[in-house]
Amino acid sequence: MTDTGLDQLVQQLEETAGRLRSGELEPKAAAELVDRCAQLALEIGSALDRAGRQADRELPDEGQEQLL
Repeated sequence: MTDTGLDQLVQQLEETAGRLRSGELEPKAAAELVDRCAQLALEIGSALDRAGRQADRELPDEGQEQLL
């Protein structure tokens, strides 16, 4: 996932959480938004995990000699 895609997910999460904090929603709508927040958070966490694993593969371990 690109940084732009991740930024869009974060923006969606922030907007959805803002709607929840407004307190103007019916319980069913609020519950649906809570589910949406959880989905977005899972997507963001997965994207960050993938990015971290990719970075680990691209960088040599510190303190380890590289084989020629």
